[in-house]
Amino acid sequence: MSLLLTEIQARWHQLFSLLEAGSDVPPSLWMRTEGLMEAATITGETIPAEIDALMDGVYQTIYGQNLATAFGGDWRDFYPFPQIPAVAKRAPVYPSTSD
Repeated sequence: MSLLLTEIQARWHQLFSLLEAGSDVPPSLWMRTEGLMEAATITGETIPAEIDALMDGVYQTIYGQNLATAFGGDWRDFYPFPQIPAVAKRAPVYPSTSD
């Protein structure tokens, strides 16, 4: 595997690990990783389907389920390439009044 794809996988791992732990992800990490994904396809190093398969593997390692299970089989319709399909955990919300 190339150095570029190895770096992209490391960034996915960091991003998904932060989200799974309930932490925020710096927008710079998110957007730069998407930029690297796009660069890998523009340079001909890989194709979007291969990137998606690699990302799916990292996602499954962190969350224990694949992207299709988490976001539906048509997840790329909602997250067009090179967007990373991930969301933060909901913050716990407690009512401040009884009404």
